[in-house]
Amino acid sequence: MRDIFVTVAVFGALLMTFRHPHYGIYLWSWLSYMNPHKLAWGFATSLPFAFMTAVVTLTVYLLSKEPKRMPWTAETVLLLIFLGWMTFTTFFAFYPDVAWEQWNKVMKIQIMTLVTAMLITNKKRLEGLVWAIALSLAFYGVKGGIFTITRGGIYRVQGPDGTFIAGNNELGLALIMTIPLLRYLHLQAQNRLIRLGLAAAMVLTGLAAIGSQSRGALLAAIAMGSFLWIKSRNKIATGIYILAAVGLVTAIMPQEYWDRIDTIKNYEQDNSAMGRINAWHVAFNVAKDRITGGGFETFRTPTFHQYAPEPNKVHDVHSIYFEVMGEHGFIGFGLFVLIGLMAWRTGRKVIGECRKDPSRKWAADLAAMTQVSMIGYATGGAFLGLAYFDYYYHLVIILVLTYQIAIKNKWGTLEQGEPAPPNAPIHHEDSRSAYRRYR
Repeated sequence: MRDIFVTVAVFGALLMTFRHPHYGIYLWSWLSYMNPHKLAWGFATSLPFAFMTAVVTLTVYLLSKEPKRMPWTAETVLLLIFLGWMTFTTFFAFYPDVAWEQWNKVMKIQIMTLVTAMLITNKKRLEGLVWAIALSLAFYGVKGGIFTITRGGIYRVQGPDGTFIAGNNELGLALIMTIPLLRYLHLQAQNRLIRLGLAAAMVLTGLAAIGSQSRGALLAAIAMGSFLWIKSRNKIATGIYILAAVGLVTAIMPQEYWDRIDTIKNYEQDNSAMGRINAWHVAFNVAKDRITGGGFETFRTPTFHQYAPEPNKVHDVHSIYFEVMGEHGFIGFGLFVLIGLMAWRTGRKVIGECRKDPSRKWAADLAAMTQVSMIGYATGGAFLGLAYFDYYYHLVIILVLTYQIAIKNKWGTLEQGEPAPPNAPIHHEDSRSAYRRYR
């Protein structure tokens, strides 16, 4: 029954994509983050839904009357350079076969990320994207939060097999990144029941992240929670939600969890922690030795034998920073960090210009909450190898689009039939396109 439901839902959404190409972005996000087909038990688990969605979305978009333009900003230019550099380093990879396989996966993700930047052209579409991403992951947050409460935090919360968020560490970080987006939707919601539902989802998602028993997720939660409170325009309400989550965690999580967390203080005695540090040395040594790094999937036994301080202690790198450094060298690492810094700067611009404008306060809220989500990724990612997770790149694009819609063009592209805002200015340099937009 689950297989039939998922298949019908996907093909139904694909039919809608033929009329509204941006619906394909929503469907792609749902499939990428929630992975509903992985929750089925039969034929749906192996159907290439994401590939079909990408092909249909791209085809319909190219044949549609949708504007074919990329928002050329520092972030999108750097992202394209980063993709080009990763392609170049793959030609010199230590392990070409697995490197090109990983390159293929990464490029598929990034193509749809760039298509997102071209298809999400107004506030309505942007909010639809945020809803699609947030609810897809909140599904696991609510489910995992309830599971943690009912089981007393004894068992780890994990994601669906064969996905980016399969492991407890990966899911924990993804849930931490989702809480700020839920908070943004909560701030914008007018319906009281929706607001209550989103508030409950935030608390349960936070509890599920802790229920993953990931030490990295805990550190990310502390950093994210602090910035969430700082960035929120309603600090009292935000503080109440944070305290509620902390209270539940304290009351529910067993002593075994706190003993595990306590090992952070004595990482020198933790084999897992020392294995990561050994892998970080490998990443630095490879980058120092080769301008292109080792290419995708470089952290393998022969690499450790050549570059590790402890050659026989082979361990996954477990860090977004050292993962990129080892696989694409210092140039790739610099591009990766610079993309995040430019996106953060864009968020600051949006907040600075829009926070005092009632008609654009939504943009300031979205920029602030996206920044908070990025803080969670930057902190938790320091101990987790999710450098190519599409969620992070979607956050970058969300900040780019918020700037494009709220500042560069205050009203964005209107949907067909949507009335123009009163007193909308028509600038000389774009008078014809403005006329077409507002007529």
